[in-house]
Amino acid sequence: MDPKSQRVKLNDGHFIPALGFGTGAPPEVPKSEAVEVTKFAIEAGFRHIDSAHAYQNEEQVGQAIRSKIADGTVKREDIFYTSKVWSTSLRPELVRPALEKSLKDLQLDYVDLYIIHQPVALMPGEAIFPTDENGKPIFDSVDLCLTWEALEKCKDAGLTKSIGVSNFNHKQLEKILNKPGLKYKPVCNQVECHPYLNQSKLLEFCKSHDIVLVAYGALGAQRTLQWVNPNLPFLLEDPVLSAIAKKHKQTPALVALRYQIQRGVVVLAKSYNRKRIKENIQVFDFELTPEEMKAIEGLNSNLRYYDLQHFVDHPEYPYSEEY
Repeated sequence: MDPKSQRVKLNDGHFIPALGFGTGAPPEVPKSEAVEVTKFAIEAGFRHIDSAHAYQNEEQVGQAIRSKIADGTVKREDIFYTSKVWSTSLRPELVRPALEKSLKDLQLDYVDLYIIHQPVALMPGEAIFPTDENGKPIFDSVDLCLTWEALEKCKDAGLTKSIGVSNFNHKQLEKILNKPGLKYKPVCNQVECHPYLNQSKLLEFCKSHDIVLVAYGALGAQRTLQWVNPNLPFLLEDPVLSAIAKKHKQTPALVALRYQIQRGVVVLAKSYNRKRIKENIQVFDFELTPEEMKAIEGLNSNLRYYDLQHFVDHPEYPYSEEY
């Protein structure tokens, strides 16, 4: 099936491709590599590209997108590009300048989706992770409802087509949904989601409010990442996923991606390996049976690879809630 045609309707009328390419890379990957792999992903058929100011690669990702527009592979409107406002720019007056900075780096006129990267605010400034002399993060205190109003203004100004959030729990979402004078609902909540953390309660909550759940970390996590607890089980070696993969002559990664697509979750596939990028687009070529979906549901153990542990003392730390 043509991956470009598999799209999910957002609550503001725009459409998001069901499969996205995640561009975040571990620090050891050179920035220039982002240009090449993003170009390759677009050539392979990816039309949804996910990045963020905090990934520090928007210049490179923008270059890749523009070069694929220039050579006629795609038009701008074929590409769905997501950026994220980082924690150091959550004060309302900093939101639009942050988006304008991303657009300048990308050299694009608009992004398709702009989301709050995570609810924990950090001290404004150049540093992505401001820390004190003891290496502790320097927090900021921001009313996320005011941050949201600033995002609404960015949408009205045409700088982004849609707006959403990431790493919010249901209470934090509720706060925005119940905000007096709300103009636009978040179209999505992008969260860690995979068979070991299937987010079924949050998914149900989001569906009931017509909010799309976007899954990152859908393939688990690389053991090398500084964010990630190295002692956790490796998702792609799971025997249940492996057995289902074997049956379909697919890879465990494809089974993990397909699982999300079939439950109505938009899924990001992050890989800097060309063979796997090409492979991941084949998620539309097969279907899991209801029994297989049930078996994968059964793997849930609420295991978080990305637990934002260093932000645990912030009042907006999202994972103290059950969902």
